[in-house]
Amino acid sequence: MTLKYDQLDVYKMAFGHAVRLHKISVGWPKYEQYGGMADQLRRASKSICANLAEGLGKAGSTEQARFINIALGSAEEVKVWVSFAAELGYLTPKETQELSEAYGSIARMLFALIERRKKKNS
Repeated sequence: MTLKYDQLDVYKMAFGHAVRLHKISVGWPKYEQYGGMADQLRRASKSICANLAEGLGKAGSTEQARFINIALGSAEEVKVWVSFAAELGYLTPKETQELSEAYGSIARMLFALIERRKKKNS
């Protein structure tokens, strides 16, 4: 049976927070929208979902692992952008804490998925 990306808790969590980040960042300054921090943050958060979908759509376990690793890298990238946004006052302290915790959880879930797949394939 093939693992469906949209049935994974990590995908659901990443998707929900990507939508949330998109909505939050729309209100940031115009110069942050296109090519700026809002754009980078939105791309990285959506990349997690897209790479899970693309990777789990591949037949080979090596390709699947590669895309899950890319998703993990994107989760770590989002954490950096959240820190920048917080420092610049674009996020409230509550938003910063919630998003930092959420993307920390997403990264841990992706790492666990990678580890489970390694054990399964060895």
